[in-house]
Amino acid sequence: MAQIKTIGILTSGGDAPGMNAAIRAVTRAGICNGFKIKGIYRGYDGLINNEVTDFTTENVSGIIMSGGTILKTARSMEFMTDEGKRKAYDTLVKHQIDALVVIGGNGSLTGAMEFAKDYDVCCIGLPGTIDNDLYGTDSTIGYDTTLNTIVECVDRIRDTAQSHERIFFVEVMGRDAGFLAQNSAIASGAEAAIIPEDRTDVDQLAQFMERGIRKSKRSCIVIVSESPKCGALYYADRVRNEFPQYDVRVSILGHLQRGGRPTAHDRILASRTGIGSIEAIMQGQRNVMVGVRNNEVVYVPLSEAIRSDKPFDRKLIKVLDELSI
Repeated sequence: MAQIKTIGILTSGGDAPGMNAAIRAVTRAGICNGFKIKGIYRGYDGLINNEVTDFTTENVSGIIMSGGTILKTARSMEFMTDEGKRKAYDTLVKHQIDALVVIGGNGSLTGAMEFAKDYDVCCIGLPGTIDNDLYGTDSTIGYDTTLNTIVECVDRIRDTAQSHERIFFVEVMGRDAGFLAQNSAIASGAEAAIIPEDRTDVDQLAQFMERGIRKSKRSCIVIVSESPKCGALYYADRVRNEFPQYDVRVSILGHLQRGGRPTAHDRILASRTGIGSIEAIMQGQRNVMVGVRNNEVVYVPLSEAIRSDKPFDRKLIKVLDELSI
């Protein structure tokens, strides 16, 4: 196996608070251990289009506290094609990049896994996604910040809900995972969470409504995981039809959730996994995601990391049920 001398970094897919901290950690740990570092702009699209530049410690100075990603990001359709992967590989060869660190979520790491398989490239993944849906790590970079952002928004919405005695359905991100919805519901004192892992039927919705009635007010907050078919608008319409006596509103938080300064937790997670990616390369690891589990840095095969069945602690559903009576 050829010795690795130059490492490329890119961010791909949806941006997540803490990605800059991860870029900083990979760059500085790499340079500290004798590697050349190259930044690749605009994700896999940038790799295809030769948007590559040398990175020094100065490139990542003063970015640990910034949201978004200085490397920019994109969701690349071209990289999904054989021709796109070939162009990306040609760019690696042109810049003598021996290993690739990919910071992103499920789709980004799936792309890295397939690229590594097709071209025998050393790819190391960092779990950069607000959804917390990557297997093998307790938390993903950006999840904690987003959770805090949601709670702050719901706290404000509750003021209006209580003042007007309204029922609010608040839609949050999470893709196919309910971690954001369930935990933000607990943290904000919401009456219910509607999540993919526990899809709500008519009787459960009625039960949620009764919890609001039981209190001295007619207001209620329900956190809903985004869904094309069963999002907040869907449930609000059901309540309007089935419980017309209530004043119902919907708040879709949308991209508010992605931005903002990363929390200390996300900065530390990004820093630990960033250094972990360099250590993985030095150890000869290939095609793994670096995560933190039980406060220990771990290496998870990319094929495991992208599994769709990350365990959801169903005890959290019971916690919310008991606290929302």
